[in-house]
Amino acid sequence: MDESYSNININCLRPNNGSKKEKLRLGRGQGSGKGGTCGRGHKGAKSRSGFSKKKGFEGGQMPLQRRIPKFGFKSKTLRKNIIIINLDTIQNHFTKISERQEKENYVVDNKFFLKNNLARKNDFIKILGRGELHIPLKIYAYKFSKKALSSIKKIGGEAIFI
Repeated sequence: MDESYSNININCLRPNNGSKKEKLRLGRGQGSGKGGTCGRGHKGAKSRSGFSKKKGFEGGQMPLQRRIPKFGFKSKTLRKNIIIINLDTIQNHFTKISERQEKENYVVDNKFFLKNNLARKNDFIKILGRGELHIPLKIYAYKFSKKALSSIKKIGGEAIFI
């Protein structure tokens, strides 16, 4: 190890020359170079204390955020709430029912979805084809996938568009 570094103590450390600049003291007489107006010029809003301009202010020119037209809003009242229900969930509900009742013409409509907490009153229901049906059902929905339609017809059920 070098001998020149061995005698360095923390109280001997100083910043390099020119690395630290003293803060300009404004308004401390003409001799300082920043006396009188303190570098703010004469009169006007910018020379006053407490001045702050608005975000996006462009000197009186129409700001960019006001020049460009508004876009991108979609109302929640017009939005359709589409609920996706697969065939296997419908089949699971009917296996529970079939243990208690005899197999007859079962109907799957809004009342069924409401009763089993699968959808709410004004929801749009789409049936997807995951899983299989074992009971011929009459299913009312707003949309069906191709796979769901083919598997419902294959078992002998009906898919009715609302």
